Amino acid sequence: MSDFVLPVLITLFVVIILSIIFKGKDKVDRGFKINYFKLSYRRKMIRTIIFIPINILLLIFIYAYTDWSMLVNVFLGLLLLIAILVQLIYNFNMWKKTENS
Repeated sequence: MSDFVLPVLITLFVVIILSIIFKGKDKVDRGFKINYFKLSYRRKMIRTIIFIPINILLLIFIYAYTDWSMLVNVFLGLLLLIAILVQLIYNFNMWKKTENS
């Protein structure tokens, strides 16, 4: 389990730092950008939708090639599903909020 904690903490740290750096900067609403933090909320929502099939393939790969218990696999699948739905709903609401203002 400790092999899992350090990468998660590093990822959270990087996300927080990048969020602070790109807060209030101009966002891109057209074209392709690798940097997620430079995208508008509409483009973030579109990217989330595009990555849903990739996440499904990732889950299938994890289920097929790991020897984790069924409980861990189901928990991981539900966690990923909830994270995607929360991200999608948040980006949609923020897109509509910024569009109206």
